Amino acid sequence: MLRVAIKMLVGDRAKYIGLLFGIAFTSFLITFAASYFCGFMTRGFALISENPEASVWVMDPAVNSVEQTTNIPQMALYRVRSVEGVSSAVPLAMGSADVKFPNGQSQPVQVVGVDDVTLTGLPFLKGNLSPGELRAPGAAIVAAGGTSGKLETPQRKIDQWPYGAPHLNVPTRPLAPGDELQINDVRIVIKGWAQALPRFPPRPLLYTTYSNASRILPSERNRLTFVLATAAPGVSPTVLAARIQARTGLRARTANDFKNDTVRWYLINSEDVGDIASMLSLAITVGFGVTGVMLYMFTTENLRQYAVLNVMGAPAGMLIGMILAQAGLCAFLGTGLGLGLCGIVGQMVSSAEYPFRMMWFTPLLGVGMVMLVSLVAAAISARPLLRLQPAVVFTAR
Repeated sequence: MLRVAIKMLVGDRAKYIGLLFGIAFTSFLITFAASYFCGFMTRGFALISENPEASVWVMDPAVNSVEQTTNIPQMALYRVRSVEGVSSAVPLAMGSADVKFPNGQSQPVQVVGVDDVTLTGLPFLKGNLSPGELRAPGAAIVAAGGTSGKLETPQRKIDQWPYGAPHLNVPTRPLAPGDELQINDVRIVIKGWAQALPRFPPRPLLYTTYSNASRILPSERNRLTFVLATAAPGVSPTVLAARIQARTGLRARTANDFKNDTVRWYLINSEDVGDIASMLSLAITVGFGVTGVMLYMFTTENLRQYAVLNVMGAPAGMLIGMILAQAGLCAFLGTGLGLGLCGIVGQMVSSAEYPFRMMWFTPLLGVGMVMLVSLVAAAISARPLLRLQPAVVFTAR
């Protein structure tokens, strides 16, 4: 009987294709939305991922993410170093500044000041660039941070540092070693590019030493943003975080806990979470609408055939099993089509620096939602069969 049900479904090409489209669209949109969510969440805590050697992040008690920070006194660094179980502790400064390019154009960047001695906090560098070059006066290393075309300087020397009006609409090229910029009237010399992880929201990045960051960022009483502490051998990061928090009164979080804090912060404050919820609502609505209506129409149009089978001795349970088989086939094929399409589109948008990351649970979420949609559609379609009276069907009353 299940074989008969499949033949009945495939025989009606229009409704069969409509069912596949509805389920494929549901699977694609749910998986894509979940992968987009994972993408911008992982980019949201990219700074933490760039510093795997940091066991514990120490910050102001009001800080809940790397996106919204409050600086702490310089003395906090020495207080953290004095805590038992701390192998090392280095400063990390963060701030926003407007960079002035040689043609007179300005661009906001995020400045990251790393420890002058160890250069902890500096990502991998491109080419044969040595990290030690960052210790030169006014030296900086740049990274796109998920942006495109934001860090460029004029190609011609005549357009650089012009007198009079800025030369804004001139040919440009990416920054190269030796190029000069200005931040708050302080001269910056570019040493090269870093392979920094993309950020969300995207922003250009400028890495320099902590002492240089203190000179170029706007003057304020506290310049220190984070203290990156490393646990001594045999000391758990969780235990060390609790010790630091008890001794200093500052907030201390392990790297994984701080990532989770950042995710929660985005869930509460980011408008993109609402966009993802809208995408999921649209996917579920389309899935219930298209799949449910199509399967219901197919069932009602074939009531005469179901009535014949019922008269021949097929019980109601077997007829419902036929509908479940039809829904299951569409769910299986539609889910495969949707996941395949999501994988193809994901590769395209990832190459365009879109925050897309398909993790192991995102396809499972798509499969789970498709199963829910298919079961609800099958339940709606089974209602006419439960009320089926062959005599009424054959007399067309």
